[in-house]
Amino acid sequence: MSENSSSVAQTVVRLTRYTKTDQDEILGEGDDPFGVAAARLVWLPKKEHFGIRHGGRLVAHAGLLRLPVAIGDTETEVVGVGGVAVAPDMQGRGLARLVVTTALDHARTMGPRHALLFCRPPLVPLYHRLGWHPLDEQVVVEQPESRLVAMPLRTMVTPLRDNANWPSGPVRLYSLPM
Repeated sequence: MSENSSSVAQTVVRLTRYTKTDQDEILGEGDDPFGVAAARLVWLPKKEHFGIRHGGRLVAHAGLLRLPVAIGDTETEVVGVGGVAVAPDMQGRGLARLVVTTALDHARTMGPRHALLFCRPPLVPLYHRLGWHPLDEQVVVEQPESRLVAMPLRTMVTPLRDNANWPSGPVRLYSLPM
């Protein structure tokens, strides 16, 4: 039987932890597994983790973290989505959609009205197909030593509630990015 999407276990599990070893299991060892090292940012670890295993191997992951944010004059919280990864040999099988959708189902129980993520421009079409929308507003994030920097990656949002409209205005994340 050929390796196709029907032979991949389509079950997302809640992970009790997610380590650098787990990330390496998905993406392989490397200095820049997400292709964002050029942004020179310090990132927050996620608190909630979801994964897909295939043949005993972790092949996909998405992480969540609740974060404070200001959108224009409105202070609120978002669920940050990050660490989304699918093993290169397993891409194109719908695993990103499955792990992100399951993570967002959980995010809906966390309280905030929106989820936010940062991604490289080539990934914008993937997230758009998953219901995310790019922000045109500048997004500022915190970095060590009280520095504020403009996010060089593409920022995307998706509602977690019906009729949840994203306010207009510049965005300030009151934390490191996720």
